[in-house]
Amino acid sequence: MDYYKILGIPRGASSEEIKKAYYKLAHKYHPDKGGDKEKMKEINQAYQILSDKEKKAQYDRFGQTFDGAGNTDFNWAWGRPFAENAGEDSGFEFGFEDLNDVFEDFFGFGGNKTARKKNLKKGRDIKIDIEIPLEATLTDFKKEISLYKQILCPRCQGRGAEPDTAVKECFSCRGTGEVQQVKRSFFGSFTHWTVCPECKGEGRIPEKPCNVCKGEGRVKGEENIKIVIPAGIDSNQVIKIIGKGEAGRKGGEAGDLYVRVLVKKHPVFERREDDLFTFIPINFSQAALGDEIEIAILDACLPGRQGNKILLKVPSGSESGKVLRVSGKGIPHFAGFGRGNLYIELIIKTPKKLTKKQKELLEKLKEEGL
Repeated sequence: MDYYKILGIPRGASSEEIKKAYYKLAHKYHPDKGGDKEKMKEINQAYQILSDKEKKAQYDRFGQTFDGAGNTDFNWAWGRPFAENAGEDSGFEFGFEDLNDVFEDFFGFGGNKTARKKNLKKGRDIKIDIEIPLEATLTDFKKEISLYKQILCPRCQGRGAEPDTAVKECFSCRGTGEVQQVKRSFFGSFTHWTVCPECKGEGRIPEKPCNVCKGEGRVKGEENIKIVIPAGIDSNQVIKIIGKGEAGRKGGEAGDLYVRVLVKKHPVFERREDDLFTFIPINFSQAALGDEIEIAILDACLPGRQGNKILLKVPSGSESGKVLRVSGKGIPHFAGFGRGNLYIELIIKTPKKLTKKQKELLEKLKEEGL
C-alpha cells in the first residue's frame, strides 16, 4: 500500500503539504458527506503514518513500520497534528468519537439535521411529585391534576399562523432551517452551518403570525390531566405519561410528563416491600386460652369498604411478640398477580387498674401458680 499515492503527494512532501492533502481528501471522502468509508479508512491510515516523523522515517526506509502500520485501526486518535501545533505535552488530544464534531464545526457537515430541527421544536418535559395514601396502592388509583404550562394555542392549533393564512418557505434558508457561515482557522476558511436566525430553524415562516401566540404555536395555560397510578406502586417509582409535558413550538412534538409517586406512612400499617406489618394488643386470658378476634385490614381504609374485617385466630399459649401471618392481605404485586402478606404481632397488655373482683380472681390464679 503506497501511502504517498493514497494522499496524492510526492515522497519529499513537507508535513504542511501532508496535512493539507489529508484535509482536502477528508473533506471529499468523509462518510457524513456521502463519501466512501473504505477510502476514508485508507486516507486515515496513510495520514497516521506520514504525519508521524518516526513512522514516516521507518516507512520511507523499509516500506512499513514496526508497530503494524498495515493493520492500523480506523479508530486512531486524531489529536496528533493539533498537539504538534500546541506543544508536545499539551495534552490536547481527542479520539475518533469527536470526529463528527470536528467535521461539523470546520466543514459544515455531519450530524443529523432532521433530529436537530425536531429538537428545536420539541416541548419541555415536566417532572412532578404526587403523594398518595398507603391504601391507594391496593387498587389502580385515579387522580386528576391541573398543570400550568405551555399548551397548544387554541386559535392556530399549533401552526403559528392566523387561521386561513399560509405558512411560507423561509427566504433566508430556502426551507432548510440552516444558513452558512464562514469560519477561519489555522487550516484556512471553512463553511459552518448554523440555525437560521429568521425562521429559528423551522424552514418556514407564517405569512401572518397568530395574534394569540405571536407565531409560537403555543401559549401559557392550564390543562387538566387524568393520571392512573397502578396498584402496588411504591414510593419513588416514576410514571411516564407520553405527550403530557409542555407543547412543542409550532406544532412540534410535546414533551412528556414524569410523575414521581410518594406513598405516605400509615398510622397503623407499615409497608415492607409488598408485605404489611401491624400489631394487635390482647389481654392475658386471650393469650393463655386462645381466642378469635375481629380486626380491620388496610382494605377497610378504602371508600365503601369500611366493613372489611377478618377473624384472627389467636393460638392458646401465645406469648407477647408472637407474629401471625395472614396470606394475601398485603399490597398487590406491582405489574403482577397476587398480593403480599399481612403480619400481625401480638402484644399482651397489662392492665394498670383492676376492679376488686379482678384482683380476687388474679389472687386465686396466683395460688394456682399462674
